[in-house]
Amino acid sequence: MKLYHSISSPNSRRVRMLLAEKGLPLPLVPIDLGRGEQHSDEYQAINPRRVVPTLVLDDGTAIGEVPVISRYLDDTQPAPFLFGATDEEKALTAMWERRIEQEGFASVMEAIRNRAPGLENRAIAGPHDYAQISELVERGKQRVKNLFADIDARLASSTYVAGEQFSVADITLLVTVDFAAKAIDVVVTDEYPALQRWYAVVSTRPSALA
Repeated sequence: MKLYHSISSPNSRRVRMLLAEKGLPLPLVPIDLGRGEQHSDEYQAINPRRVVPTLVLDDGTAIGEVPVISRYLDDTQPAPFLFGATDEEKALTAMWERRIEQEGFASVMEAIRNRAPGLENRAIAGPHDYAQISELVERGKQRVKNLFADIDARLASSTYVAGEQFSVADITLLVTVDFAAKAIDVVVTDEYPALQRWYAVVSTRPSALA
């Protein structure tokens, strides 16, 4: 297997963190998004959506979409299992991961892609072109702040997002927090003490550097 990724891509970082947590030394193939390598004929043959990351299996099968890649790696590779061990853990992990991705990660992406000058006709990643909608920038920022408040309430009574074990939900949240701070200037303030406590712990894990 090998993973096509970009060092500047938050979505790629999510998968690299999972690989680091599981101790999987998967070969990484860099795609330079700044130079538009994702639009090359060679890469489009691997992933027609022209996005990263893409996991390519030994037989050449290409798997896209971060949640799917992550679930495949967690299901087929050795422990620790980051989607939970019991049925209850799996359900809670999937629930929180989905909420964080939809309300947080996607909201940061929505805000930055509808603001960045270089993405004037690329407001949504993928094979089709979409015009920017400026009103979505502030809405995206507000959705991230709302997520931070919701997660802060959750973490007031839970060590990690999905429970007492580190999971893929924590990976997605960490990447979302860092992405929001860098891309849209939305940071974790003293207003979210439980989230701050969580961040201080999770951001020091070795996988956070992936």
